[in-house]
Amino acid sequence: MRRLIELGTRKSSAHLEVFLGTPPGPRSRLGLIVPKHGRRIVDRNLLKRRLREIGRREVLPALDACGRPTDVLIRARGRAYGAEFETLAREVKHAVEGVCSDES
Repeated sequence: MRRLIELGTRKSSAHLEVFLGTPPGPRSRLGLIVPKHGRRIVDRNLLKRRLREIGRREVLPALDACGRPTDVLIRARGRAYGAEFETLAREVKHAVEGVCSDES
């Protein structure tokens, strides 16, 4: 995770920071950082479940389909606790969409 934060590409939104980088293996991977921000563990777990589901349903299949394995690390900000699922999904997809469209 630390390597991805230091060397990866960073994309920011209102509720999230998304770091993208090259994985050591042939598959895309997803990581999450959900800080406490003075919240209850129930709130943290709900946010983690939402972000994990967005990654499982949307991000990882899209990266696999375009044939560009990528490490994706999502770091939630304090404002993410109050965000709707659709808002979080839109922000994550927007941050990752450039990976498959880049010609490199």
